[in-house]
Amino acid sequence: MKTNLSLNRPIAFLDLETTGVNIGSDRIVEISILKISPDKSTESETYRVNPTIPIPAEVSAIHGIFDKDVKDCPTFKQLAPKLHAILESCDLAGYNSNKFDIPLLVEEFLRVEVDFDIQNRKCIDVQNIFHKMEQRTLAAAYRFYCNKELENAHSAEADVMATYEVLEAQLEKYNTLKGDVNFLHTFSSNNDNVDLAGRIVRDKKGVEVFNFGKHKGKPVLEVFRNEPSYYNWMMDGDFPLSTKRVLTMLRLKAFNK
Repeated sequence: MKTNLSLNRPIAFLDLETTGVNIGSDRIVEISILKISPDKSTESETYRVNPTIPIPAEVSAIHGIFDKDVKDCPTFKQLAPKLHAILESCDLAGYNSNKFDIPLLVEEFLRVEVDFDIQNRKCIDVQNIFHKMEQRTLAAAYRFYCNKELENAHSAEADVMATYEVLEAQLEKYNTLKGDVNFLHTFSSNNDNVDLAGRIVRDKKGVEVFNFGKHKGKPVLEVFRNEPSYYNWMMDGDFPLSTKRVLTMLRLKAFNK
C-alpha cells in the first residue's frame, strides 16, 4: 500500500461502532482496525462484538447493527486478548479518535481488567487535522480530499478505510504537513489532556485543571482541598474509569507531597 507516512513502528487506524456516545457506559458493537507496519505491509481486521447491553433503536438506525446481529458474537472480554495483541506497540489513528474511539476502547479494556497503556503511543486524530485545515464532516472530507463519495457510512470498515485515505490525501495536499507520526500527533491534538476524555487538561503552566462544569479552569488539587466532596462525587458518578484513575493518581500525588 502506497503511503506518505514515515513510520518507526506500526500505526493502527481504528473505528468503532457503539451503543451510544457515553464513554463511561456505552459499549463497542463493531471495531475495525487497519494496521500499517514500517515496511508498508498492512493488516485489516473487523470484528462484531456482543455489547452485553441493548443497542438503542435510534443508534441501530445510524450504523445498521441490531441486537440480533451481535447476539452470537464474542464479547469484548473474549476479544480483548486478540485486540491487545494486534494493537501492541502500535501508534493509533482515527477520525475523532482522540475524543471518542481511543477513550472508549481504553475504557473497554479497563472494564475487563486488561492493561492497555497508551502513555507512550502517538495518537493522530484525522478529524482535528481536517478541522484545522478545512472544517468538514468525514463524508465531506472524503469527497473533498479523495473526490469520492463515502458509501456505507457508519460501517466501521468503510469509515476506517476512508479515514486512512483522507490522511494520505491530506499529506499530499498540504506542504506544511509531515508524514512523521510525532508531528501529526502534536498537530492533531486540541488540548493537553491529562485524562483520555479531556475532563482534565493542563493549563499553560502545566497545572492539571478541570475542563468542565462549575470548576472549569480551576486546578484539580485546589478544588479537592477546598471541596473534598467533589472527588467523591466524581468517583461515584458516571465518569470513565480512565478519568477516575487519573483523579486518584492526582489525589495520591497531593497526599505524598
